[in-house]
Amino acid sequence: MDKELSDECLMLNYAKGDAAAFELLYRKHKGTVYRYMFRLCHNEAIAEELFQELWMKLIKARGNYIASAKFTTYLYKMAHHLFIDHYRKQNVRIIEDSLIDVDEIKTAGGSINDPENQLHSSRSLDKITEILATLPREQREVFLLREETGMTVTEIAGVVGINNEAVKSRLRYAIAKLRAGLSDE
Repeated sequence: MDKELSDECLMLNYAKGDAAAFELLYRKHKGTVYRYMFRLCHNEAIAEELFQELWMKLIKARGNYIASAKFTTYLYKMAHHLFIDHYRKQNVRIIEDSLIDVDEIKTAGGSINDPENQLHSSRSLDKITEILATLPREQREVFLLREETGMTVTEIAGVVGINNEAVKSRLRYAIAKLRAGLSDE
């Protein structure tokens, strides 16, 4: 199979019965989807359950898939709805904390092996994690979709079901709060 096929083509091929196309999609997106789910709920068991449910739902929906938007928009919209539905079923307020991946923190100058830079990076990670935990869920979600998946404002709007201006506003507030919190360091 040609590995240069778009995600949309892979999903359409999977809908026609090409199991290898599904395997490629799964391998390509499993890490970012799981991290997204985990960061939303901050609970490994729930994240794993939602992650598995998402892929099962995708398998069941393959026959109805229409490539009218990017596949990632389709996938993360499903993930978003599963997350919201899970907490609605539980009748629980959505958890307001989050984690950030150490690999996403870039050291500013110097060697990563330098103990001073490692200490600074560790403190920065702790601070960013702390600040992310204080963001309202809506701001944190659009920020994570942007940072984790590289989605555009329009794609994020499609995932969370709001307009572009609302996404931009939430991103601005999230970034401003992160900057303010980091400048206190």
